Amino acid sequence: MTATDYSLREMMTLMAAREIQDGDIVFAGTGISMLAATAAKHINAPNSVLFFETGAIDSLVEELPLAVADPRVMYAAASNAGLLEAFATMQNRITGDRVIAILGAAQIDRYGNLNTTAIGDYHRPRIRFSGSGGGCDVASFVPRCIAFMQHEKRKFVQRLDYLTSPGQLTGRGARAAAGLRPGGVSVVITDKALMRLDPATGELYLDRYYPGVTIAEILDNMQFTVDTGTAREADPPTAAELGILRERCDPQRLILG
Repeated sequence: MTATDYSLREMMTLMAAREIQDGDIVFAGTGISMLAATAAKHINAPNSVLFFETGAIDSLVEELPLAVADPRVMYAAASNAGLLEAFATMQNRITGDRVIAILGAAQIDRYGNLNTTAIGDYHRPRIRFSGSGGGCDVASFVPRCIAFMQHEKRKFVQRLDYLTSPGQLTGRGARAAAGLRPGGVSVVITDKALMRLDPATGELYLDRYYPGVTIAEILDNMQFTVDTGTAREADPPTAAELGILRERCDPQRLILG
């Protein structure tokens, strides 16, 4: 194994893990988001606290769970409660800006608003998805959210087919005007790049592009343009990061494939 032998899924996972800081309280979902949270705890944020929608708080994830209801999320947890306690933890103002959540979506716009409900007309959609789940609550209350997206033009859209989870709504100041606390998506991680939300404009900008990916390729796969003036190449995964991810976090390749 060398540091140059990695998949895009591994790159995305580690880019998200690097965003989690030591001491963060991480609201983890299933799949790649759970893997990213677990990887962060083993690599760069050992004092981060994982908690799950089903009520397990500060779990010791010794084996990667397949879902938030998997009994493995409850192993050695500080508390095994329920949905109410999990969402109370998420919304607790005492935690300040330490709570971070990881979300997925079918569509995202330039302001970090997400659609996980439907493609096409809501009443007669071409595709119906699972809906909000806890996504709207997370985007409304959590101060920092990471969104995982495939970098495709059909996903980075000028206008959402349905607004499921609020970002900055229509731009700077719109979120506060709607009565929402500061928060929502602050980082978007794709299979090509990492984007951030500019607090000055309320819009996405390109922060990092992956090795081997061009800025033109990134923009060509979006329906809107973003500022690329400060973009630079992302650091590839290190051999140490890949070793922990593969051998400690997902040795059975449940998520990495």
